[in-house]
Amino acid sequence: QVQLEESGGGLVQAGGSLRLSCTPSGRAPSSYANSMAWFRQAPGAEREFVAGISWLPGRALYADSVKGRFTITRENVKSTIFLQMNNLKPEDTAIYYCAVSTNSHPPRESDEYGYWGQGTQVTVLP
Repeated sequence: QVQLEESGGGLVQAGGSLRLSCTPSGRAPSSYANSMAWFRQAPGAEREFVAGISWLPGRALYADSVKGRFTITRENVKSTIFLQMNNLKPEDTAIYYCAVSTNSHPPRESDEYGYWGQGTQVTVLP
């Protein structure tokens, strides 16, 4: 069984920063995770791709709306991924979800991901 534990969400003023983390537990990630990603879902909106990273060699992919403000990284020992979010805007307010895929390159489509975290709330005040 695979679980994804997310942390780091919270309330921040516009222009501020937050750092999200996601750590898988259960089965060894190498057996099912070739790429990991962050998605977000705002109230009344569909879940959308934010950023993804391939495990090898660590190539990152970003949504246009966050390029230059968000950075996704990974740490190999615990297979943890991070999402550093800078210059946050009110439109970044959403629940952020971590997900893993067997694809070697992180897909932008949510149905390509087999495992999901519970989500962490990010709220950006004007």
